[in-house]
Amino acid sequence: MNWQQLISGRRLGIESYHERKHERTNFQRDYDRLIFSAPFRRLQNKTQVFPLPGSIFVHNRLTHSLEVSCVGRSLGANVAARLAPHHDADTAAALHEMGAIVSAACLAHDMGNPPFGHSGERAISAFFTDGDGRTLETAVRAEGSRWEDFVCFEGNANAMRLLTHRFVGRRQGGFALTYSTLASIVKYPYASTLAGSRGKFGFFQSEEPTYLGIANELGIPHLDGRFARHPLVYLVEAADDICYQVMDIEDAHKLRILSAREAIDLLLGFFEGQQLEHVSRTMMIVDDTNERIAYLRSSVIGLLVDECTRAFVEGEAALLRGAFPAKTLIESISSHAAAAYRACSEVARQQIYTAGEVVDIELAGHRIFSYLLTAVIDAVLHPTHAYSRLLLSRIPSQYDTAAPTVYGKIQCALDYISGMTDVYALDLYRKITGMSLPAV
Repeated sequence: MNWQQLISGRRLGIESYHERKHERTNFQRDYDRLIFSAPFRRLQNKTQVFPLPGSIFVHNRLTHSLEVSCVGRSLGANVAARLAPHHDADTAAALHEMGAIVSAACLAHDMGNPPFGHSGERAISAFFTDGDGRTLETAVRAEGSRWEDFVCFEGNANAMRLLTHRFVGRRQGGFALTYSTLASIVKYPYASTLAGSRGKFGFFQSEEPTYLGIANELGIPHLDGRFARHPLVYLVEAADDICYQVMDIEDAHKLRILSAREAIDLLLGFFEGQQLEHVSRTMMIVDDTNERIAYLRSSVIGLLVDECTRAFVEGEAALLRGAFPAKTLIESISSHAAAAYRACSEVARQQIYTAGEVVDIELAGHRIFSYLLTAVIDAVLHPTHAYSRLLLSRIPSQYDTAAPTVYGKIQCALDYISGMTDVYALDLYRKITGMSLPAV
């Protein structure tokens, strides 16, 4: 792969349209287009890890995405500054767009995630593997469609659909984002049939032709049945890895899942030698515990940005060959920082993700998704039934309830339900089960 081809301002769906010149670059316009979109705004009412806040504010999908975007911008800008002197002038000019591309892709990376965090993804998959949805497999396979798209439901693939699909009444190309921004979102550039035990994949059968066109335009090679990753995917992924791991520690302290001492020790663990002495001394300038932890969090993020920048720059040649030896940039950081990162991951696994309020979200999400999917899929499959007509009248017209295939009808239901906020999904569940009625 080469940078001048990989960094393309061509827009999906409007390739032949000659846009007027703007002071903002196409990639900056991608960022603005996402910020002002309704699906992005809805992230404010979608769970990140912990339930939506009451008196204590913790991260939701919106604040997480904004922070990931900031870190991604720094990573892209740092990498471009390091690489540019080693390339010709035209390539260097293209490289300086990295910060804007990564920042925009980071904004969009979670837009396909359903309500209730990752438990929502698991609930959807469970519906098709263990729940009422499993009875639809024969019909889906009989029409030549991929059942794996549903049993391995993946928010990353759903983001690609949300951003590129032409919903009813909408324009060609979906958000009409640049090819480079779209490719930088696809962490798993292969179909669901290759998802394996992890259940990860990058695009549904319906969006596969779109991704093939993007990959061909950008010169992304096909390797062993899968595509190589666009190199900037590694920066988007690193920004996400940095933010969720560090911010989950801070949130856990605010919710008193971790003590102040536990949180501080985990964050100080990233530093050693003179740097540890400096950070420890600076932290003590303030007396407020939350401010101390906030300072450590920012210092850890800065350290990890530097580490991931180094790993990317040193691995540039391998990244362009599609042969980077590690799965992620985080796996390529220095041994001391890697040990501290693993310590945070282990604490998160043992104490944070198993906390009562987190488990309660998963249990509630499973019940709500199961009921909503059963009701909506039954309605789109049997639209003439009296109850179906009532339920279908609630579904916005942009969703194709009249899709000609069973696969398309299931996708319609998933488009509608995965786009809901936590609050909307819960409210709809209560209303159609009779648990909540309008005032009379």
